[in-house]
Parts: sequence; C-alpha cells; structure tokens
Amino acid sequence: MFKKVFSVLLIVVIALAIVPAASAQDGLGTEDNPIEVYFVPSGEAAVIVSGGEVLANALEAATGLKFEVFVPTSYAATIEAMCAAPDKSIGFIPAAGYVIAHDRCGVEVAAAAERYGWPVYWAEYIVRRDSDIYTFGDLAGKTWGYGDPGSTSGYIVPSVELQAAGIEVGKEVQTGGHNQTVLAVYNGEVDFGTVYFSAPLMPEGHAAWSYGDLPEPYDLTIDESYVDEEGDLYVGDVRVMDARDTAAETAPDIVDEVRILRLSDAIPNDTMSFGPDFPVELRQQIFDALLALAGTEQWDESALAAAYNWTGIAPMEDSAFDPVRLQFEILGLTEEDIFGG
Repeated sequence: MFKKVFSVLLIVVIALAIVPAASAQDGLGTEDNPIEVYFVPSGEAAVIVSGGEVLANALEAATGLKFEVFVPTSYAATIEAMCAAPDKSIGFIPAAGYVIAHDRCGVEVAAAAERYGWPVYWAEYIVRRDSDIYTFGDLAGKTWGYGDPGSTSGYIVPSVELQAAGIEVGKEVQTGGHNQTVLAVYNGEVDFGTVYFSAPLMPEGHAAWSYGDLPEPYDLTIDESYVDEEGDLYVGDVRVMDARDTAAETAPDIVDEVRILRLSDAIPNDTMSFGPDFPVELRQQIFDALLALAGTEQWDESALAAAYNWTGIAPMEDSAFDPVRLQFEILGLTEEDIFGG
C-alpha cells in the first residue's frame, strides 16, 4: 500500500513540475495572451499600423498564433515595452535600438532585414538644393533635424560622425520621423537633416548601384522626377529608395528641392528581435513563417515592406552589431545620452 501511495505521489510531483512550464508556453499566442509585436515610429504611423495588421494576420494564418500590434510613440518607448514583456514580445527595431535593448534587458536578435540584396544601409545628410552647404564642414553651426534620438541612421550614426569630425551643429530639432525630417528640410525649417539611405534601383541593362557610386545617379537637367501610380519615386528610370521617397506623395517635387550631401559608413539593417524569455521553439516557427511570406503579396502590403522597405529577411547574430557598440564606446555614449534619461 505504501509503495502504491508513494508511486502516485511521485507521479503527481513529476506532473506538477512539468505542467507549469508547458502551460506557460502553450498559453502564449492565444486570444487571452497574444504575442506582442512592436514597430518603431520611423515613418507614417497609419502606414505602420495598417501594415502591421497585415503582417499579424499573415503570421496568424501561417502559425495559428495570435498577435497584437503596437507602434509606441518613440524608440525609447518601444524598447521599454519589449523589456516589460520579456516572454512575449517581438520588436522590429534598428541596430542602435537593438544594442540598447540587449544591454538593458537581454533582448535577442534573430534576424535582420534584406533590402534588394543589401544587408546594410546608410545614413544620408540632406539639404535643400538651393542651400550653400556643400561640404561636411559646412554643417557647423547649422540647424539639424532628425526623427528620433533612438534612430540609428537618423541620429546615432550622424551624431558619432559629427563628433568624430569635430563639427558642432547649432540648434537641434527632433521632427518625429524620417518623412517629417525630409519635409522639414524641404520647407526650410532646418538647415540639414539626417535620414536613412537605401541603394537606388537602377534600370534594366544598367549595373547595380555600388557603395562609392554617386548617391544620386541621375541628372536632373535631363531626367524628370515623378511619382508613379503605385506611389514610388523615380528620376527617369532610376527608382529612389532613400527617405525622400517617404515624403514624395506630400511633396512630389522632393528630389528637385532636396539633395543628398553625403552618406555615412554602412550600418547593419534593422532587426527582428525577441524578448529574452520568448520561447525558443516559437521564435523558429515565426521566423520560418516570415521567410515563407517574403516576396508574397501579403509581404508587400505588410509594414516590413510598405513602411520599412524590407524585401527579405535573413538570420543574424548578435556579433554583427559589435561595430555599433564600438561607436558607443569610442564616444562614451550611454542610453541616457541617446534617450535623454
């Protein structure tokens, strides 16, 4: 009798030890406990929200899991939200934001964007075409517009480069996003702005753009700029893929009025990162679903393509972001410096 009771108790103890872990993982991705998906507010909020819902619906159909989309008001708020939900958050965050989130609470990168075959992108410094700013040094004392202090291309990398060159700007204006920065330059509200640059798409029969080529590989005295029926920005047959494209519907003459002064060094593309306690098997399931979605109509309508110009996704290791960490270290930048405490 004692042996029988002991056996029953042993089974109960084992069951109690196993069930909580299984229940915690089984409950994630349900109506009552959806996976939280965070996007940074680097473009038009409406486009990000609607595109985020497209992505969430596609992932739900592919995995059977439930997702809830959030677009916090800042990069800092995005990282704060992910750290507050370590076991159920996914964030599509840029390189600098990832480094900060990893240091703060152990957020882990799983993959990074590909944009037309490029695993990297750049910051671009933009000015009005009628501006008397022609060299990097001419930015000294000028009014600088940028979207968010947590933006890698909008603020972090330019801040590093300006400090390294000994250039002290004048007033700084936080605009709220890349498209707002482009329009601030267009409207003359700031002297220069810093936003993202993605390689332009060259027409068929021409060599693909390479780093070191002119960032504007066209001649505006010959080639006409226009926005096509799908809202894409062109100069002649060259498709413009940098941040000016985000403002083209508001200002179709954006290329005629705003030029690129220079490009930064290369930056690792934006990440898909997970909260530190997110279940490992679900990470792989979600990554596989995204990989299968790439290139489909749903992908093209999702926030990844519509708002961030992702054309694909590839696995990524944490070590790829060591150059970003090195920039922080060289200049002594802390999270408080970037996010203002």
